[in-house]
Amino acid sequence: MSIHRSQLLQAFDSLLQPERFKDYGPNGLQVEGKAVIRRVVSGVTASRALIEAAIAAQADAIFVHHGLFWRGQDGRITGWMKQRLQLLLAHDINLFAYHLPLDAHAELGNNAQLGRVLGFAADARFGEQDLGFAAPAAFDNVETVADHVAQALGRTVTLVSPGDVGGGAAARRPVRRVAWCTGGAQGYFESAIAAGADVFITGEISEPQAHLARETGVGFIAAGHHATERYGAPAVAAHVADQCGLSHQFIEIDNPA
Repeated sequence: MSIHRSQLLQAFDSLLQPERFKDYGPNGLQVEGKAVIRRVVSGVTASRALIEAAIAAQADAIFVHHGLFWRGQDGRITGWMKQRLQLLLAHDINLFAYHLPLDAHAELGNNAQLGRVLGFAADARFGEQDLGFAAPAAFDNVETVADHVAQALGRTVTLVSPGDVGGGAAARRPVRRVAWCTGGAQGYFESAIAAGADVFITGEISEPQAHLARETGVGFIAAGHHATERYGAPAVAAHVADQCGLSHQFIEIDNPA
């Protein structure tokens, strides 16, 4: 089967509702390609490697979380940007990108899908634009949570244990509530603390979070930006492709971040 580009855009917009979000770049169709779409490739980032893999897969459209255009970037089409756009335009491939709307979707988004992978059933949202998820949990301590996350994602994680509070007692106490927000959401840590989390899981860590973890008694786990955001794009693209009768393929481009 095939559908028109505008129908696919409508399907993505209807599901993800980008108009609800104040975002860092444009959501939706970022690069216009051929009008008729039969095959969709999904990936995390619109890198040259993904675009080249999509060309090899004979894709008509690419669906990603991290698109090409961001607020405040240099608007000149040179270097890596020229190379990516040149490939898309030369092969008439549509690029669809959804950032915060893809993080936030209650069932198929990055946070919901990370929760599924980790076995957490969210019962609350927190933080700016309700992007953070929280759930009940039952772990002996923050170290066992970190081990669980590392095993589920298949990679080493960074744990800042709240060992400075109560002579290390905070690090040993049971974890009864977890909070998470994928990608570069280290700024949500204070909101997670306010939401009652015993440990917060995200993709990245910056300098302030280590101190906050040690001073507040709440553990902080950085599990990788790409590693925490590799589940939403294929979930959404597969859902929409099935809905529209299209072929879909998720292509993983390795990224240590």
